Amino acid sequence: MRNSIKAIIIGAVILATAGTVQIWYRNGMTSFEPPTLEDYPIQGIDVSHHQGDIDWSRLAVQQEVRFALIKATEGGDFRDRKFTENWQGAKHAGIVRGAYHFFTFCRPGRDQARNVIATVPREPDTLPIAVDIEFHGNCDKVPTVDELAAELHAFMDELGAVFPGKPIFYVDEDFHDRYLRGNEAVFPEHFLWLRSIAREPKQQDCRRWSIWQFADNGSLDGIQGPVDLNALCPSEEGFASLFPTGPEN
Repeated sequence: MRNSIKAIIIGAVILATAGTVQIWYRNGMTSFEPPTLEDYPIQGIDVSHHQGDIDWSRLAVQQEVRFALIKATEGGDFRDRKFTENWQGAKHAGIVRGAYHFFTFCRPGRDQARNVIATVPREPDTLPIAVDIEFHGNCDKVPTVDELAAELHAFMDELGAVFPGKPIFYVDEDFHDRYLRGNEAVFPEHFLWLRSIAREPKQQDCRRWSIWQFADNGSLDGIQGPVDLNALCPSEEGFASLFPTGPEN
């Protein structure tokens, strides 16, 4: 979810042609090309107020934008000022959407869940609530595994009454290895949204993750400035009914 245009791997070349984004990252002898639509046919974006005014109708005709995860809330009282506009814009454009919440370590999980419930409409055919869990942009507290698990359980206990089912947890690989790896039973059951910029995730060929955020400086027609790009694991069955098949754009 980071909004910096700097890539983890130094040096990036972005070419946009006819609404199709191409990204190469270079660092010495290594290079990265984004996942192809042939290998990852369902791709999408995540956005917040940082993307400014979005032309959703222009996004909707691009094959790289099959879904959008839209920032709704942060902590116990912050609401993204562009959420309602983006939520409605994606719906009217026919793009599958989901809301995400930035989880702060300095506010009780139940308070944060109430913020989500008060902000995100309960509507059919939307993705599960996503929870952005990371140190970047968070408060100074560094929770233990047990402390974080307890607050996430409290969050889900409150949220689940209105938004039942598994949430999506967004983490980078370092955070995953520090908190989730080997502790899966301690945390609420979840889908995994893994940030791994410019490199294939190490999580066993997407058998353990559902969404891969592969770029944080993508360029797409309809958004001025950089945007995060994501790909759905081709073997993911949990989201299949949310992506109707139809004529190719």
